[in-house]
Amino acid sequence: MKFTDTYIRSLKPDKKIVDIREGDGFGVRILPSGVKTFFYIYRVDGCRRFLNLGYYDPKKAGRDDNDIIVEQARSNGVSLAGARKLYNEAKTKVDKRIDPLTEKQRKEEERIKAPTVEKLAEEYLNRHAKKFKRSWQEDERILNRDILPAWGKRKAADISKRDINLLLEAIVDRGAPIMANNTFKIIRRMFNYAVEKDILPYSTAFGVKLPSPKVERNRALSEEEIKTFWNSLDKPDLAISPDIRRAMKLVLVTAQRPGEVSGMHSGEIDGRWWNIPAERSKNGKAHRVYLTDLSLELIGGTDIKGHIFPCPHKKKVRSINRHALSKAILSNCPSGCVNDCAACENAECKVDGKELAEKNLLGIVHFTPHDLRRTAATFMAQAGEMDEVIDAVLNHTKQGVIKVYNQYRYDKEKQKALEAWERKLKRITTTIPITSGKGSAKVISISTAKRKASATG
Repeated sequence: MKFTDTYIRSLKPDKKIVDIREGDGFGVRILPSGVKTFFYIYRVDGCRRFLNLGYYDPKKAGRDDNDIIVEQARSNGVSLAGARKLYNEAKTKVDKRIDPLTEKQRKEEERIKAPTVEKLAEEYLNRHAKKFKRSWQEDERILNRDILPAWGKRKAADISKRDINLLLEAIVDRGAPIMANNTFKIIRRMFNYAVEKDILPYSTAFGVKLPSPKVERNRALSEEEIKTFWNSLDKPDLAISPDIRRAMKLVLVTAQRPGEVSGMHSGEIDGRWWNIPAERSKNGKAHRVYLTDLSLELIGGTDIKGHIFPCPHKKKVRSINRHALSKAILSNCPSGCVNDCAACENAECKVDGKELAEKNLLGIVHFTPHDLRRTAATFMAQAGEMDEVIDAVLNHTKQGVIKVYNQYRYDKEKQKALEAWERKLKRITTTIPITSGKGSAKVISISTAKRKASATG
Protein backbone atom coordinates (compact mmCIF):
# COMPACT_ATOMS: atom_id res chain seq x y z
CA MET A 1 0.00 0.00 0.00
CA LYS A 2 1.38 3.39 -0.99
CA PHE A 3 0.56 6.25 1.36
CA THR A 4 -1.52 9.20 0.17
CA ASP A 5 -2.37 12.46 1.94
CA THR A 6 -6.03 11.41 2.06
CA TYR A 7 -5.07 8.16 3.76
CA ILE A 8 -2.70 9.81 6.25
CA ARG A 9 -5.33 12.40 7.20
CA SER A 10 -7.92 9.64 7.74
CA LEU A 11 -5.84 7.79 10.34
CA LYS A 12 -7.36 8.04 13.83
CA PRO A 13 -5.48 7.82 17.15
CA ASP A 14 -5.85 4.84 19.48
CA LYS A 15 -5.21 4.43 23.20
CA LYS A 16 -1.71 3.22 22.38
CA ILE A 17 0.94 4.00 19.78
CA VAL A 18 0.16 2.55 16.36
CA ASP A 19 2.79 2.03 13.62
CA ILE A 20 1.70 1.59 9.99
CA ARG A 21 4.32 0.70 7.38
CA GLU A 22 4.23 1.39 3.69
CA GLY A 23 7.12 -0.97 3.11
CA ASP A 24 10.91 -1.14 2.98
CA GLY A 25 11.20 0.56 6.40
CA PHE A 26 9.08 3.63 5.61
CA GLY A 27 6.05 4.19 7.86
CA VAL A 28 3.93 6.50 9.97
CA ARG A 29 3.43 6.39 13.73
CA ILE A 30 0.12 7.61 15.25
CA LEU A 31 0.41 8.76 18.86
CA PRO A 32 -2.55 8.71 21.29
CA SER A 33 -2.44 12.52 21.15
CA GLY A 34 -3.23 12.40 17.42
CA VAL A 35 0.23 13.49 16.26
CA LYS A 36 1.44 11.51 13.23
CA THR A 37 5.17 11.04 12.75
CA PHE A 38 6.95 9.59 9.72
CA PHE A 39 9.80 7.15 10.38
CA TYR A 40 12.37 4.96 8.72
CA ILE A 41 13.36 1.64 10.36
CA TYR A 42 16.59 0.05 9.13
CA ARG A 43 19.56 -2.00 10.28
CA VAL A 44 23.24 -1.06 10.39
CA ASP A 45 25.83 -3.65 11.48
CA GLY A 46 23.01 -5.85 12.71
CA CYS A 47 21.50 -3.11 14.92
CA ARG A 48 17.92 -1.97 14.44
CA ARG A 49 17.63 1.81 14.10
CA PHE A 50 14.63 4.15 14.18
CA LEU A 51 14.95 7.51 12.35
CA ASN A 52 12.32 10.19 12.99
CA LEU A 53 11.59 12.00 9.72
CA GLY A 54 9.31 14.66 11.23
CA TYR A 55 5.66 15.04 12.17
CA TYR A 56 2.97 15.19 9.49
CA ASP A 57 1.77 18.72 8.72
CA PRO A 58 -1.34 18.54 6.48
CA LYS A 59 -0.98 22.23 5.65
CA LYS A 60 2.15 21.36 3.65
CA ALA A 61 0.49 18.61 1.61
CA GLY A 62 1.57 18.53 -2.03
CA ARG A 63 4.52 20.90 -1.52
CA ASP A 64 7.63 19.03 -2.57
CA ASP A 65 9.90 21.79 -3.86
CA ASN A 66 13.46 21.20 -2.61
CA ASP A 67 13.69 24.55 -0.80
CA ILE A 68 10.36 23.93 0.94
CA ILE A 69 11.40 20.42 1.99
CA VAL A 70 14.62 21.78 3.52
CA GLU A 71 12.53 24.32 5.44
CA GLN A 72 10.14 21.56 6.53
CA ALA A 73 12.98 19.39 7.78
CA ARG A 74 14.29 22.25 9.90
CA SER A 75 10.92 22.83 11.53
CA ASN A 76 10.16 19.08 11.91
CA GLY A 77 6.79 19.60 10.18
CA VAL A 78 6.74 17.78 6.83
CA SER A 79 4.37 16.89 4.04
CA LEU A 80 4.07 13.30 2.86
CA ALA A 81 6.17 14.18 -0.19
CA GLY A 82 8.79 15.82 2.01
CA ALA A 83 8.96 12.81 4.35
CA ARG A 84 9.31 10.44 1.39
CA LYS A 85 12.22 12.50 0.02
CA LEU A 86 13.96 12.45 3.43
CA TYR A 87 13.36 8.69 3.59
CA ASN A 88 14.90 8.12 0.15
CA GLU A 89 17.95 10.19 1.11
CA ALA A 90 18.38 8.20 4.33
CA LYS A 91 17.92 4.86 2.51
CA THR A 92 20.62 5.80 0.00
CA LYS A 93 23.03 6.41 2.90
CA VAL A 94 22.18 3.06 4.48
CA ASP A 95 22.89 1.34 1.18
CA LYS A 96 26.35 2.94 1.37
CA ARG A 97 26.72 1.68 4.99
CA ILE A 98 26.33 5.20 6.41
CA ASP A 99 24.10 5.41 9.49
CA PRO A 100 21.77 8.44 8.91
CA LEU A 101 20.69 8.52 12.59
CA THR A 102 24.27 8.78 13.82
CA GLU A 103 24.93 11.44 11.19
CA LYS A 104 21.83 13.36 12.27
CA GLN A 105 22.86 13.20 15.94
CA ARG A 106 26.37 14.38 15.10
CA LYS A 107 25.06 17.32 13.09
CA GLU A 108 22.69 18.21 15.92
CA GLU A 109 25.58 18.18 18.39
CA GLU A 110 27.59 20.42 16.09
CA ARG A 111 24.64 22.76 15.74
CA ILE A 112 24.28 22.99 19.51
CA LYS A 113 27.99 23.55 19.97
CA ALA A 114 28.08 26.29 17.34
CA PRO A 115 24.88 28.32 17.81
CA THR A 116 24.35 31.90 16.80
CA VAL A 117 24.48 34.50 19.55
CA GLU A 118 20.69 34.74 19.23
CA LYS A 119 20.29 30.99 19.92
CA LEU A 120 22.84 31.09 22.73
CA ALA A 121 21.02 34.03 24.35
CA GLU A 122 17.71 32.16 24.09
CA GLU A 123 19.16 29.07 25.78
CA TYR A 124 20.91 31.15 28.44
CA LEU A 125 17.66 32.90 29.33
CA ASN A 126 15.45 29.79 29.32
CA ARG A 127 17.81 27.31 30.96
CA HIS A 128 19.72 29.55 33.33
CA ALA A 129 18.54 33.11 33.91
CA LYS A 130 14.80 32.35 34.26
CA LYS A 131 15.54 29.46 36.62
CA PHE A 132 18.19 30.98 38.85
CA LYS A 133 17.88 34.78 38.60
CA ARG A 134 15.07 36.92 39.95
CA SER A 135 16.29 39.73 37.68
CA TRP A 136 16.22 37.64 34.46
CA GLN A 137 14.01 40.25 32.79
CA GLU A 138 16.86 42.75 33.14
CA ASP A 139 19.16 40.28 31.37
CA GLU A 140 16.60 39.91 28.57
CA ARG A 141 16.22 43.69 28.26
CA ILE A 142 19.97 44.25 27.94
CA LEU A 143 20.34 41.42 25.43
CA ASN A 144 17.56 42.86 23.26
CA ARG A 145 18.82 46.44 23.59
CA ASP A 146 22.45 46.18 22.51
CA ILE A 147 23.80 42.63 22.17
CA LEU A 148 21.39 40.90 19.81
CA PRO A 149 21.02 43.82 17.36
CA ALA A 150 24.81 43.80 16.93
CA TRP A 151 25.63 40.07 17.09
CA GLY A 152 22.37 38.12 16.89
CA LYS A 153 22.99 36.39 13.54
CA ARG A 154 26.70 35.75 14.13
CA LYS A 155 28.10 32.48 15.47
CA ALA A 156 28.87 32.74 19.18
CA ALA A 157 32.24 31.08 18.55
CA ASP A 158 33.18 33.88 16.13
CA ILE A 159 32.79 36.70 18.67
CA SER A 160 36.23 38.05 19.59
CA LYS A 161 37.52 40.18 22.45
CA ARG A 162 37.78 43.02 19.94
CA ASP A 163 34.07 42.65 19.15
CA ILE A 164 33.22 42.88 22.85
CA ASN A 165 35.39 45.93 23.43
CA LEU A 166 34.01 47.75 20.38
CA LEU A 167 30.42 47.12 21.49
CA LEU A 168 31.09 48.32 25.03
CA GLU A 169 33.04 51.38 23.86
CA ALA A 170 30.10 52.39 21.66
CA ILE A 171 27.79 52.27 24.67
CA VAL A 172 30.22 54.35 26.74
CA ASP A 173 30.56 56.87 23.90
CA ARG A 174 26.82 57.46 23.84
CA GLY A 175 27.04 58.56 27.49
CA ALA A 176 25.94 55.36 29.25
CA PRO A 177 28.97 54.00 31.17
CA ILE A 178 26.83 52.17 33.75
CA MET A 179 24.84 50.50 30.97
CA ALA A 180 28.17 49.47 29.38
CA ASN A 181 29.22 47.77 32.63
CA ASN A 182 25.87 46.01 32.95
CA THR A 183 26.01 44.87 29.32
CA PHE A 184 29.47 43.41 29.85
CA LYS A 185 28.26 41.48 32.90
CA ILE A 186 25.52 39.85 30.82
CA ILE A 187 27.98 39.02 28.01
CA ARG A 188 30.34 37.44 30.54
CA ARG A 189 27.56 35.41 32.20
CA MET A 190 26.25 34.18 28.86
CA PHE A 191 29.68 33.04 27.62
CA ASN A 192 30.48 31.43 30.99
CA TYR A 193 27.22 29.50 30.66
CA ALA A 194 28.26 28.39 27.16
CA VAL A 195 31.56 27.04 28.51
CA GLU A 196 29.84 25.29 31.42
CA LYS A 197 27.46 23.52 29.02
CA ASP A 198 30.27 22.63 26.57
CA ILE A 199 28.73 24.83 23.89
CA LEU A 200 31.98 26.78 23.56
CA PRO A 201 35.51 25.61 24.48
CA TYR A 202 36.34 28.87 26.27
CA SER A 203 34.83 32.26 27.12
CA THR A 204 35.74 35.08 24.77
CA ALA A 205 34.96 37.50 27.60
CA PHE A 206 37.80 36.13 29.74
CA GLY A 207 40.39 38.85 30.26
CA VAL A 208 38.09 41.70 29.19
CA LYS A 209 37.80 44.40 31.87
CA LEU A 210 34.83 46.55 32.85
CA PRO A 211 34.61 49.39 30.32
CA SER A 212 34.04 52.02 33.03
CA PRO A 213 35.10 52.42 36.67
CA LYS A 214 32.50 51.02 39.02
CA VAL A 215 30.99 53.93 40.93
CA GLU A 216 28.64 53.40 43.85
CA ARG A 217 25.79 55.90 43.73
CA ASN A 218 25.38 58.04 46.83
CA ARG A 219 22.89 60.59 45.52
CA ALA A 220 20.32 61.76 48.07
CA LEU A 221 18.01 64.71 47.46
CA SER A 222 18.22 67.76 49.69
CA GLU A 223 15.13 69.30 51.32
CA GLU A 224 14.96 71.95 48.60
CA GLU A 225 15.26 69.31 45.89
CA ILE A 226 12.53 67.20 47.50
CA LYS A 227 10.21 70.19 47.53
CA THR A 228 10.98 71.01 43.88
CA PHE A 229 10.59 67.39 42.81
CA TRP A 230 7.28 66.95 44.67
CA ASN A 231 5.79 70.18 43.31
CA SER A 232 7.03 69.43 39.79
CA LEU A 233 5.17 66.13 39.77
CA ASP A 234 1.93 68.08 40.27
CA LYS A 235 2.43 70.20 37.14
CA PRO A 236 -0.33 69.42 34.61
CA ASP A 237 2.00 69.91 31.60
CA LEU A 238 4.57 67.39 32.85
CA ALA A 239 5.19 64.57 30.33
CA ILE A 240 4.65 61.85 32.95
CA SER A 241 1.51 59.75 33.39
CA PRO A 242 -0.50 60.11 36.63
CA ASP A 243 0.31 56.52 37.64
CA ILE A 244 4.06 57.02 37.28
CA ARG A 245 3.84 60.30 39.23
CA ARG A 246 2.11 58.44 42.08
CA ALA A 247 4.62 55.58 41.91
CA MET A 248 7.63 57.91 42.18
CA LYS A 249 6.10 59.70 45.14
CA LEU A 250 5.36 56.38 46.80
CA VAL A 251 8.99 55.29 46.44
CA LEU A 252 9.99 58.40 48.38
CA VAL A 253 7.25 57.97 51.01
CA THR A 254 7.77 54.24 51.69
CA ALA A 255 11.54 53.96 50.98
CA GLN A 256 10.92 50.76 49.00
CA ARG A 257 12.58 49.62 45.79
CA PRO A 258 11.12 51.15 42.58
CA GLY A 259 10.44 47.70 41.10
CA GLU A 260 8.54 46.60 44.20
CA VAL A 261 6.48 49.79 44.22
CA SER A 262 5.65 49.73 40.51
CA GLY A 263 4.55 46.08 40.79
CA MET A 264 2.25 46.62 43.77
CA HIS A 265 -1.06 44.70 43.72
CA SER A 266 -4.15 45.11 45.89
CA GLY A 267 -3.79 41.47 46.97
CA GLU A 268 -0.63 42.46 48.85
CA ILE A 269 -2.39 45.10 50.96
CA ASP A 270 -3.88 44.13 54.33
CA GLY A 271 -5.28 47.22 56.00
CA ARG A 272 -2.35 49.41 56.96
CA TRP A 273 0.27 46.86 55.93
CA TRP A 274 1.69 46.12 52.51
CA ASN A 275 3.02 42.55 52.36
CA ILE A 276 5.64 42.23 49.61
CA PRO A 277 5.93 38.51 48.73
CA ALA A 278 9.32 36.82 48.57
CA GLU A 279 9.06 36.27 44.81
CA ARG A 280 8.84 40.05 44.25
CA SER A 281 11.54 41.01 46.74
CA LYS A 282 15.08 41.57 45.50
CA ASN A 283 16.64 39.53 48.32
CA GLY A 284 13.99 36.80 48.14
CA LYS A 285 12.58 37.57 51.60
CA ALA A 286 8.98 38.56 52.26
CA HIS A 287 8.63 42.07 53.65
CA ARG A 288 6.00 44.10 55.53
CA VAL A 289 5.72 47.85 54.95
CA TYR A 290 3.55 50.12 57.09
CA LEU A 291 1.27 52.34 54.99
CA THR A 292 0.94 55.87 56.31
CA ASP A 293 -1.93 58.21 55.40
CA LEU A 294 0.15 59.64 52.56
CA SER A 295 0.96 56.15 51.27
CA LEU A 296 -2.71 55.13 51.27
CA GLU A 297 -3.68 58.30 49.46
CA LEU A 298 -1.10 57.65 46.74
CA ILE A 299 -2.27 54.04 46.45
CA GLY A 300 -5.89 55.10 46.16
CA GLY A 301 -7.23 53.85 49.48
CA THR A 302 -7.93 50.34 50.68
CA ASP A 303 -10.82 49.48 48.35
CA ILE A 304 -8.91 49.60 45.06
CA LYS A 305 -8.62 46.26 43.25
CA GLY A 306 -5.97 44.81 40.95
CA HIS A 307 -2.66 46.40 39.93
CA ILE A 308 -2.10 49.69 41.76
CA PHE A 309 -0.03 51.05 38.87
CA PRO A 310 -1.44 49.24 35.82
CA CYS A 311 0.36 49.01 32.49
CA PRO A 312 -1.18 51.54 30.02
CA HIS A 313 -1.43 48.88 27.30
CA LYS A 314 -4.99 47.57 27.48
CA LYS A 315 -4.01 44.10 26.25
CA LYS A 316 -1.33 43.70 28.95
CA VAL A 317 -2.91 42.94 32.32
CA ARG A 318 0.08 43.67 34.52
CA SER A 319 1.80 46.46 36.40
CA ILE A 320 3.98 49.09 34.78
CA ASN A 321 7.61 48.13 34.27
CA ARG A 322 10.05 49.57 36.80
CA HIS A 323 12.08 51.08 33.95
CA ALA A 324 9.09 53.27 33.11
CA LEU A 325 10.00 55.44 36.12
CA SER A 326 13.55 55.99 34.85
CA LYS A 327 12.32 56.75 31.34
CA ALA A 328 9.84 59.27 32.72
CA ILE A 329 12.67 61.21 34.37
CA LEU A 330 14.75 61.30 31.19
CA SER A 331 11.79 62.24 29.00
CA ASN A 332 11.50 65.64 30.67
CA CYS A 333 14.89 66.95 29.58
CA PRO A 334 15.40 67.83 25.88
CA SER A 335 19.04 66.65 25.89
CA GLY A 336 18.57 63.73 28.27
CA CYS A 337 21.04 65.10 30.82
CA VAL A 338 18.35 66.22 33.32
CA ASN A 339 20.13 69.39 34.42
CA ASP A 340 23.50 67.65 34.61
CA CYS A 341 25.17 70.18 32.33
CA ALA A 342 28.59 68.49 32.56
CA ALA A 343 27.09 65.46 30.82
CA CYS A 344 24.99 67.43 28.34
CA GLU A 345 25.94 66.90 24.70
CA ASN A 346 23.66 69.65 23.40
CA ALA A 347 25.83 72.76 23.02
CA GLU A 348 22.85 74.95 22.16
CA CYS A 349 21.11 73.82 25.32
CA LYS A 350 24.03 75.17 27.38
CA VAL A 351 24.32 78.62 25.82
CA ASP A 352 20.79 79.64 24.89
CA GLY A 353 20.38 81.62 28.10
CA LYS A 354 17.33 79.77 29.34
CA GLU A 355 16.99 78.93 33.00
CA LEU A 356 17.55 75.27 33.84
CA ALA A 357 14.04 75.00 35.25
CA GLU A 358 12.68 75.99 31.84
CA LYS A 359 14.64 73.29 30.08
CA ASN A 360 13.89 70.52 32.55
CA LEU A 361 10.39 70.33 33.99
CA LEU A 362 11.58 68.38 37.04
CA GLY A 363 13.91 71.23 37.97
CA ILE A 364 16.62 69.32 39.86
CA VAL A 365 19.98 67.78 39.02
CA HIS A 366 19.89 64.26 37.60
CA PHE A 367 18.57 61.54 39.91
CA THR A 368 17.23 58.01 39.55
CA PRO A 369 14.12 56.43 41.10
CA HIS A 370 16.37 54.43 43.44
CA ASP A 371 17.86 57.71 44.74
CA LEU A 372 14.42 58.49 46.17
CA ARG A 373 14.67 55.37 48.34
CA ARG A 374 18.16 56.39 49.48
CA THR A 375 16.84 59.88 50.23
CA ALA A 376 14.16 58.52 52.56
CA ALA A 377 16.69 56.32 54.36
CA THR A 378 19.08 59.27 54.74
CA PHE A 379 16.44 61.47 56.33
CA MET A 380 15.46 58.66 58.71
CA ALA A 381 19.08 58.44 59.83
CA GLN A 382 19.21 62.22 60.29
CA ALA A 383 16.12 61.93 62.49
CA GLY A 384 17.99 59.54 64.79
CA GLU A 385 16.48 56.22 63.71
CA MET A 386 18.67 53.22 64.56
CA ASP A 387 20.45 51.42 61.72
CA GLU A 388 18.59 48.19 62.58
CA VAL A 389 15.25 49.94 62.11
CA ILE A 390 16.27 51.60 58.83
CA ASP A 391 17.53 48.24 57.52
CA ALA A 392 14.20 46.71 58.54
CA VAL A 393 12.32 49.43 56.64
CA LEU A 394 14.53 48.88 53.59
CA ASN A 395 14.35 45.06 53.88
CA HIS A 396 18.12 44.74 53.88
CA THR A 397 19.41 41.24 54.65
CA LYS A 398 20.93 40.90 58.11
CA GLN A 399 24.61 40.03 58.12
CA GLY A 400 26.59 37.50 60.16
CA VAL A 401 25.26 35.54 63.13
CA ILE A 402 22.54 38.14 63.77
CA LYS A 403 20.55 36.95 60.73
CA VAL A 404 20.18 33.54 62.39
CA TYR A 405 19.46 34.60 65.95
CA ASN A 406 17.50 37.84 65.49
CA GLN A 407 14.15 36.98 63.92
CA TYR A 408 12.37 40.11 65.20
CA ARG A 409 10.52 41.95 62.38
CA TYR A 410 10.57 45.48 63.92
CA ASP A 411 6.96 46.17 62.86
CA LYS A 412 6.34 48.76 65.61
CA GLU A 413 9.63 50.48 64.93
CA LYS A 414 9.04 50.49 61.16
CA GLN A 415 5.61 52.08 61.67
CA LYS A 416 7.06 54.75 63.95
CA ALA A 417 9.95 55.52 61.54
CA LEU A 418 7.69 55.80 58.49
CA GLU A 419 5.16 57.99 60.32
CA ALA A 420 7.98 60.30 61.45
CA TRP A 421 9.34 60.44 57.90
CA GLU A 422 5.88 61.31 56.57
CA ARG A 423 5.60 64.23 59.01
CA LYS A 424 9.01 65.49 57.91
CA LEU A 425 8.11 65.04 54.23
CA LYS A 426 4.88 67.01 54.66
CA ARG A 427 6.77 69.86 56.29
CA ILE A 428 9.29 69.88 53.43
CA THR A 429 6.64 69.85 50.70
CA THR A 430 4.32 72.23 52.63
CA THR A 431 1.61 69.54 52.42
CA ILE A 432 0.97 70.02 48.71
CA PRO A 433 -2.31 68.18 47.87
CA ILE A 434 -1.90 64.96 45.91
CA THR A 435 -5.31 63.93 44.63
CA SER A 436 -8.15 65.65 46.46
CA GLY A 437 -6.96 69.25 46.14
CA LYS A 438 -7.99 69.88 49.77
CA GLY A 439 -4.96 68.73 51.72
CA SER A 440 -2.98 65.52 51.93
CA ALA A 441 -4.03 64.00 55.25
CA LYS A 442 -7.44 62.64 54.28
CA VAL A 443 -7.39 59.21 52.61
CA ILE A 444 -9.61 59.24 49.53
CA SER A 445 -9.78 56.16 47.31
CA ILE A 446 -9.48 56.46 43.54
CA SER A 447 -12.86 54.82 43.04
CA THR A 448 -14.49 57.33 45.41
CA ALA A 449 -12.82 60.22 43.63
CA LYS A 450 -14.11 58.94 40.29
CA ARG A 451 -17.66 58.65 41.63
CA LYS A 452 -17.56 62.20 42.97
CA ALA A 453 -16.18 63.51 39.70
CA SER A 454 -18.95 61.72 37.79
CA ALA A 455 -21.65 63.09 40.09
CA THR A 456 -20.46 66.68 39.62
CA GLY A 457 -20.37 66.30 35.82
